[in-house]
Amino acid sequence: MTTQVTVAANGRMSLPADMRKRLGLSGGGALVVEELPDGVVLRTLAQSIAKAQALARRYTGDKPESSVDAFLNNRRTDSGE
Repeated sequence: MTTQVTVAANGRMSLPADMRKRLGLSGGGALVVEELPDGVVLRTLAQSIAKAQALARRYTGDKPESSVDAFLNNRRTDSGE
């Protein structure tokens, strides 16, 4: 969905109520703003986390030994903790 919103002089903008509801922001919430060379992307925190996880999977290939937990466990073992 594409919609036009107005940015006020103080920098505030309002997202339409139906869009906020679909995004799970009907009671308020946070958005991540990503500035790209050709524009701006707004994502919910959940969308940003999902994007980061997908990127990590691309580089780790779902290998369990590539997880943060596995890394920390290996560090503990190596350090004798």
